[in-house]
Amino acid sequence: MKYLCLVYLDAAHWSACSDAVCAEYAQQLAGSRRLLAADALHGTHTATTVRVRNGETTLFDGPFAETKEMLAGFYLVDAKDLNEAIQIAAGIPPAQYGSIEVRPVRELQVEPG
Repeated sequence: MKYLCLVYLDAAHWSACSDAVCAEYAQQLAGSRRLLAADALHGTHTATTVRVRNGETTLFDGPFAETKEMLAGFYLVDAKDLNEAIQIAAGIPPAQYGSIEVRPVRELQVEPG
């Protein structure tokens, strides 16, 4: 089953974990065939939020919600169950400085056309 591990960090810890350490962990997961994708994100000052209401598109600088911890990156993993996904998330290096949200990925339910 696929799980998305969302990495959240506050501004004080945004660069606390080096890219090399994160890349090394990603390579370990890839070697075990559990990593499907992973990437780091630029800071929230580079974000643009898009909203569409009544057919009109509005753009906002930054993230939609003001929070202490910001989305810093993600790991999309293949795990046998939630327990294994949690074990993988606990090994993600930035977990020492922020938090990792683990969420199962669901398939879209589309009727055959």
